[in-house]
Amino acid sequence: MDLSYIPNIKHQDSNNFFLLAGPCAIEGEDMALRIAEKVVSITNDLKIPYVFKGSFKKANRSRIDSFTGIGDEKALKILQKVGQTFDIPTITDIHEVSDAEMAAEYVDVLQIPAFLVRQTDLVVAAANTDKVVNLKKGQFMSPGAMKHAVQKVKDSGNDKVWVTDRGTMFGYQDMIVDFRGIPEMQKFAPTVLDVTHSLQQPNQTIGVTGGRPDMIETIARAGVVNNVDGLFIETHFNPSNAKSDGANMLHLDNLEPLLSNLVAIRKVVNGF
Repeated sequence: MDLSYIPNIKHQDSNNFFLLAGPCAIEGEDMALRIAEKVVSITNDLKIPYVFKGSFKKANRSRIDSFTGIGDEKALKILQKVGQTFDIPTITDIHEVSDAEMAAEYVDVLQIPAFLVRQTDLVVAAANTDKVVNLKKGQFMSPGAMKHAVQKVKDSGNDKVWVTDRGTMFGYQDMIVDFRGIPEMQKFAPTVLDVTHSLQQPNQTIGVTGGRPDMIETIARAGVVNNVDGLFIETHFNPSNAKSDGANMLHLDNLEPLLSNLVAIRKVVNGF
């Protein structure tokens, strides 16, 4: 697919899926650069178009004492440094209308969190920055309903929009991916599969979200077999000590073998 509208994107003319990957949250400059360096090396070898992901703040937390960030401007400057250091595009999520213009000064793609994807003012504010807008499908929404969120971006004069499936609530404490949604959402926007958030187990009694990282390869393989346009994978060199979403993150050491397998599957599926 054509990704030439994303600044500094590499390998966009390849037949691979593209990748959004990085830590859940920016915890500091050293960790962000360390993760980015590793992922850049892997994706360059495998010819995978890559966008570095990191949240500059975490607004949706179960408990008031949960980690929310190191400071908005500080984290955004780190994202900007990652992009400049490795000459790669970056993505971060926004939560308030005022975040859109601020974050757009530092990153290339603005992401609307799943819980907020119906917030018209927020979606329009992101679209009005003329950045790429990544719309996370609400856990409570059908794939077909996402066409209306996409249309809000397009009606704002911005055609650079993606949809990302991050699973659908299954009971109170589990998520499930309906792979029928991939071709349905691809009818109106390039579609990404958020592998790691799809394996969350929310609403735990301790107030910290659980997860099933052992199922990451299973979900990712299914997405690639079904020709998803992109994959979203949160990764960290020490998930057990990550300040956010460590329970469902992929250990950085496991990223290269996973992506190598997925690229091989993609080649078989598409006959190249």
